Amino acid sequence: MAPTELLRLASLSLLLALVVQPHEAYGSTRGSFLSNDGSAAVSGICATSVIIHGYKCQEHEVKTKDGYILSMQRIPERRFEGNGNAGTKKQPILIQHGVLVDGMTWLLNSPLQNLPMILADNGFDVWIANTRGTRFCRKHVSLDSAQPEFWNWSWDELVSFDLPAVFDFVFNQTQQKIHYIGHSLGTLIGLASFSEGHQADTLKSAAFLSPIAYLSHMNTALGMVAAKAFVGEITTWFGVAEFNPKGQKASAFLKRLCNYPGVDCYDLLTAITGKNCCLNFSTVDLFIKNEPQSTATKNMVHLAQTFQNCHKRDL
Repeated sequence: MAPTELLRLASLSLLLALVVQPHEAYGSTRGSFLSNDGSAAVSGICATSVIIHGYKCQEHEVKTKDGYILSMQRIPERRFEGNGNAGTKKQPILIQHGVLVDGMTWLLNSPLQNLPMILADNGFDVWIANTRGTRFCRKHVSLDSAQPEFWNWSWDELVSFDLPAVFDFVFNQTQQKIHYIGHSLGTLIGLASFSEGHQADTLKSAAFLSPIAYLSHMNTALGMVAAKAFVGEITTWFGVAEFNPKGQKASAFLKRLCNYPGVDCYDLLTAITGKNCCLNFSTVDLFIKNEPQSTATKNMVHLAQTFQNCHKRDL
C-alpha cells in the first residue's frame, strides 16, 4: 500500500477509534451556497447529494448565540410526493452526525440505503444538522476560520450552543416537537444537552446510533494508543487550533501511531472494530473523498481526555 493511501486510511482510523467505539436561534437563507428562497445552490449538500436523486431539498443557515453560522439541509417530503399528500403536516426529524464528519456522511449510500431518504420516503420531514468547523459551517459573524479564535471550542459548546440553535430553528419552522437521531458524538452532545434541559419543550423522542457517554469501553490497541498519544503529546498541539485529519501535522501524528506495538495499519478497520459482517467496503473510497472533516483541536483533546479519565488506573 502506498504511503499516501496509508495515511488516508490512518485518518479514517482515528475517526473510527474515537467515534465508533464507544438558546435562541436565528435562521436565514443567506450565504455563498444558498439561494434567497432556501433552495439549494450548485455547491451545497442538497445539490450534490439529494436533488440529484429526485428529492426536494432546502439549504438553511442557523446562527448560534456565540456567533457561528451553521448550515442545515431539509428534505421535506418523499421522492414521489403525490398531490393527495400536499399540505400534510409531517413529523420533523433532526439528524446529527458524529465527530470528523458532516451531514454528507448520511448521504453517501444509495437512496435505498441512506437514512435521510429512507425517513423522507416514509413520510417524515427530515432535517440534517452540521456542526461548526465542518465544510459548510466555517462562517461566523465576526471571526474568520483562519483565526485561532474560530477554533476555540470543544463539544461543550456543541452542547450549549449548536444543538439548542438547530432545535429551536426546526421547531420555529415546523411548530412541532422534534424526533432526534444522533450518531456517536451526536449521541454524546444529545445526552448532555437533554440532561441540561435545553430541549425539554421541543424534544419528542431520541434514538441513538453507536451511543457514547464515556469512552471507557474502548479497548482496541489502536483506539487506546490514539487517545493516550493525543493527550500525551498535548504540547505538540499547542498553537494548532484546527485539527484537519488530512493536514500535514495530523498525518505525521497518525503515522507515528502505526509504529506502536500491536497496531496494524494494514488492516485498520478490523483492528478498530473487529470482524465486521455488514460493512460496505464499496463506499470506503467515497467516504474518504468526502470525509473526514476538520474539527477543533480542543475538541479532540477533550474527547481523548474523556478516555483518559476513565483509565486513570492504567496510566
